[in-house]
Amino acid sequence: MKKLICIFGILFLTSGLAFAQGIPGDELINNAKLYNGKIVSYKGEAIGEVMRRGDYAWVNIREGNTVLGIWLPFTLAKEIAYAGSYNVRGDIVEVTGVFNRACPEHGGDLDIHAQALRKIVSGKQVKEKLNPAKANQALILLGVLFLVWILTLFLRK
Repeated sequence: MKKLICIFGILFLTSGLAFAQGIPGDELINNAKLYNGKIVSYKGEAIGEVMRRGDYAWVNIREGNTVLGIWLPFTLAKEIAYAGSYNVRGDIVEVTGVFNRACPEHGGDLDIHAQALRKIVSGKQVKEKLNPAKANQALILLGVLFLVWILTLFLRK
C-alpha cells in the first residue's frame, strides 16, 4: 500500500510540472527578477526552426508579440512537427521549465530550460490566396508604368 501511495504521490507532483499555470511572455520579461530560477509554463507557436545542438535543441516560441528562446532536450523537440514561417502555421505548444533572466550557460540570454513540452494544436501548411483586388491594382499600376515609359521615350525624341 505504501508503494502505491508513493507512486501516486510522485505522479501527482510531476503532473503539476507539466500542467502549471501559463504565464504570458510580457509578464515574464517585465518581471524577470521575480521569475528568475523558478519553474514557469509558457504557451505559444513554435516559429523558425528547431535548431539541434547535440542532445539538446533551441526552439523559439511566440506568444503575441513576445518570442522566447527555449532550451530543451532534443527528444522533446522532436514533438514539434511544424515551425511557423511564411507558409506554415507552427505547432502550438506549452513548455514548462526553469526561467532564466540571464542564463549563465547561454551567454546571459533570457531563456527557459524546458523540462516538459506538450503539443496543444498541430500546425499545418498554409496556402496564401491571391487577393483579386490587389492583383487588379498591380495590373493597373503596371499599365500606368508602361504608359509613362512610352511617353518618356517620345519626349526624348
